[in-house]
Amino acid sequence: MTTSKRGRTMAKADTEDIESARVGRPDTGSGGRRAKSVRRAMRLVMRPGPWERGVILAVLALLLGLLMLLHGMIPNRVGNLGSLVETFLPWFGLFIPVLLGGALWRRSASAVAALLLPVTVWLHLFGALLGDKSRPGGDLTVASHNVRDGNPDPVGTARALAASGADVLALEELTQEDRGTYEQALAEAYPYHTVQGTVGLWSKLPLSEIRPVDIQMDYGPLAATKPIEEKMRYNRALRATVATDHGPLAVYVAHLGSARVNPRAGFWTVHRDRGAQALGEAVAAERIKRVVLLGDLNGTVDDRAFAALTSRLRSAQVAAGDGFGFSWPARFPVVRLDQILVKGVEPRSSWVLPPTGSDHLPVAAAISW
Repeated sequence: MTTSKRGRTMAKADTEDIESARVGRPDTGSGGRRAKSVRRAMRLVMRPGPWERGVILAVLALLLGLLMLLHGMIPNRVGNLGSLVETFLPWFGLFIPVLLGGALWRRSASAVAALLLPVTVWLHLFGALLGDKSRPGGDLTVASHNVRDGNPDPVGTARALAASGADVLALEELTQEDRGTYEQALAEAYPYHTVQGTVGLWSKLPLSEIRPVDIQMDYGPLAATKPIEEKMRYNRALRATVATDHGPLAVYVAHLGSARVNPRAGFWTVHRDRGAQALGEAVAAERIKRVVLLGDLNGTVDDRAFAALTSRLRSAQVAAGDGFGFSWPARFPVVRLDQILVKGVEPRSSWVLPPTGSDHLPVAAAISW
């Protein structure tokens, strides 16, 4: 049988197509082009669209938003987890740009849309702190500073605080060794002062009705047998009346118990929370309508543990500050542990003072009647 020249050419072309597919050489045949077109179409059909991509990122964004929105429902029964989350709640906003970067990289419309929830919640909770709410004026300037046990430069710290121009100055974590140093260095600027245990109050205006405040600290198993003089050495709160041109002002100074993160106990705040409750009861019983609380509370006003205080007093930083006003640690502040809370007076401005020899930053506020 004779094979035509055209038939031999077609058979040769088919053989080349097969060999091309086997060895991966470019295929210029019509069959190869059709196969590529089919494969390309299948990839386009099977490829997830922008709303189907990034499902995990979208879920994480929603969980972040719900965490910030419902933080009050996180229980404290296990490791005081709710209070721990609320202490660092503003920093959860850092996850938003991270998730946004992942959403843009994945070109996920669903993840971007889901991020609207945490963005909205964060702005609702903390958006007001981003701007400067301070206003000029003020009838009285108050300041508070945890001067730190073991401060290497108490004289320099006292001079810096005196130069701040505060009319009323509260100091916490005073030691018996450094007490005389602060009294001497502040005597010229503040003719009136009182020290009750480890907390003190210095004032340019007369003080009266001074007394320690029992915030139910635990002084050890032998506390009941210790004389009152020994207990007073460790007293951590006081109350005094400041005589102003506008009438009496009740000033409380407090240094609540420390908060610790413990692998076994979690966020350990037993003494702090007990002190906050006792301090709240003292403020509730206060007969003077105008009240200022100054001190290191070892916690933020977002923490539910301070409800006894924040339900009666408001934060000067939240009402009239510029930014978050973080005060600890001094080298890289991440939380505001040092608070100025007020009732019956109007905060005009609130700010953080320059660092001293302490691991806390001093905080100050101007208030008016």
